Amino acid sequence: MKIPNKLGSGDTIGILSTARKITKEEINPAILLFESWGLKVCLGDFLFEEFHQFSGTIQQRTSDLQKMINCDKIKAIVFARGGYGTVQIIDNLFFDQLKFYPKWFMGYSDITVLHSHLNKFGLASIHSTMPINFHSNSKNSIKKLKNVLFGKENLIKIMPYFLNREGQVTGEIVGGNLSIIYSLLGSKSDICTKGKILLIEDLDEYLYHIDRMMYNLSRNGKFKHLKAVIVGSMSDMKDNEIPFGQTAYEIIDSHLKKYSFPVCYNFPIGHLKNNHAVKLGVKSYLDINSKMVTLRQN
Repeated sequence: MKIPNKLGSGDTIGILSTARKITKEEINPAILLFESWGLKVCLGDFLFEEFHQFSGTIQQRTSDLQKMINCDKIKAIVFARGGYGTVQIIDNLFFDQLKFYPKWFMGYSDITVLHSHLNKFGLASIHSTMPINFHSNSKNSIKKLKNVLFGKENLIKIMPYFLNREGQVTGEIVGGNLSIIYSLLGSKSDICTKGKILLIEDLDEYLYHIDRMMYNLSRNGKFKHLKAVIVGSMSDMKDNEIPFGQTAYEIIDSHLKKYSFPVCYNFPIGHLKNNHAVKLGVKSYLDINSKMVTLRQN
């Protein structure tokens, strides 16, 4: 696994969108924040274009990302927002340049398409908040993002959750948005979970769909050889008129309890203000015990 270099003052970070459209006003807080960190900011040529709900056409969004992949001066790429759209361009991109000049890719939600694809390619990435959320993110989550980008230790400690299953493991973290992971099964971007720590989160899904996705992942062997599972926020879940009868966490627990690996819930990643940065594809230490849950990444 190739791990990009840490950023330093004077380095350039690119901002683009592979999914929904965004305005200059929405992106300004991120530009100002990155510049306050001593970084130069490069915006995608078509970042503020509009094509229906998207930030430009498929061709424009492909062009923006390919240009930043190919630009050696850009040391990291942060995606302005999620939504939907990254899967439309993933097969149009060429990543070979990253073998020689690796760079960080940062985002979450729909950006799981890229995280998963890059993991199979052999490049570490960062599951993190995105510019559309910067104005509402907690100060701690923004601080964690800076620490990760600038090469400081990433240490996350949280209180235990009653559904947790204790244990200590070391391994690479893969994953992201549960719905996206589910949608990529069988494709060229489908992640390998063998010997890995799987991270999942989701937003605005029906509870029965969480159950269906967990069944599908199980039937595809995605849980069989895991080291651990980290479950982030399951935000704004929906139910039918006749209740499903379990919360999202209880549904996930019902599928995972037949396995012996450690599991932690309520981890601060996903669609919430306190969305902490987590490096994917790098050696990580996870300790789940009755007093504390600790994730440590160098």
